[in-house]
Amino acid sequence: MLNRAVVAATSFLFALIAFGESPTPSPSPAKGAPPSPSANSSPSATPTTEQVINSLGEADLQAAISLLKSNFTNPDAITPAELNRATLTGLVVRMPGGLVLLPNRESAAAEAAPFYSEIFEGHIGYLRLGELNSSNLKELDKKLQEFGQKKVDAMIIDLRASSTSDFGTAAEFAKRFCPKGKTFFSVRKPSTARQDRQFSSDRDPAFQGLIVVLTDGDTAGGAEALAAALRSNDKALLIGQASAGRAVEYSDLPLPSGKTLRVASAEVLLPDGQPLFPGGVKPDLPVEMPVNEKRQIFRLSADKGMGPFVYETERPHLNEAALIAGTNPELDLPDLQRRNRSRGQPQRDAVLQRALDVVTSLEIYQKH
Repeated sequence: MLNRAVVAATSFLFALIAFGESPTPSPSPAKGAPPSPSANSSPSATPTTEQVINSLGEADLQAAISLLKSNFTNPDAITPAELNRATLTGLVVRMPGGLVLLPNRESAAAEAAPFYSEIFEGHIGYLRLGELNSSNLKELDKKLQEFGQKKVDAMIIDLRASSTSDFGTAAEFAKRFCPKGKTFFSVRKPSTARQDRQFSSDRDPAFQGLIVVLTDGDTAGGAEALAAALRSNDKALLIGQASAGRAVEYSDLPLPSGKTLRVASAEVLLPDGQPLFPGGVKPDLPVEMPVNEKRQIFRLSADKGMGPFVYETERPHLNEAALIAGTNPELDLPDLQRRNRSRGQPQRDAVLQRALDVVTSLEIYQKH
């Protein structure tokens, strides 16, 4: 459990976020309810096709199909197969992440994201967990032991390259940080005949201190459950962007042609009953960053470390050598930055920069 100073400091930061940068969240629609028009839309604005379809009741839907069959210029095109095909297409679109149609050939498995770690400022641990699997869990245990020897007292856990469909393994990662005896989440199937599977901690955490978690659209499956568990059980602050909204277990159901229908058959629920599907985990402190830039930085960090992507290099100044050469590096700096961008050099990691700023701010707050 965090000490009182850290809890107070984190509460102070949450207050700053609530009254400062974070926008006021809009209420989420009830689960299963059709999406409502945007609050910013003018009442007189022309509704979209989706909004009109969402407004139709069962009687309207049945009448529309019947009228289409009897009045369409090419009635032979409105076959039962086409209607079923349109239904399946619509369900895939309207249930993102809940329904996927796979071809009858196995796609190549994506390469598992590796584990990566670093220490900033001599005492801030950075852990990019990568794929949540047994191999990276062993790497985490070794690194946590090393961080303890080096007196690391704050942790940034980067889940922006993390996913897993194994929620048991995700719970093992959570045990390294969350208090013993706490329930993380449960996995529920819609069938009432099945019991919910609950995941909780049966061990003392390996790290007790300030935790900041980084998430974005690449945070998926068990990594979303892990992020939520760290926030609810360890008062971790989440920075970045919303997660993928795929904290579900899938069932692969074969079709007669050999293709596969992948259906979300069980969902993750937090201890308070809140589901993570399909909305995902929302950050406490939103920070935008293009996903392609983040992925490029992650690739380069294997050789360069993360330092070059979070610390500004020394700004060039006008000096004697520049005067002799007839140049002014201060004026030339914007052109140099533009040239570097055109050469494909990545931008700074704005999300990690913000996390480091938060940790530093909390340290200053604690000292006062």
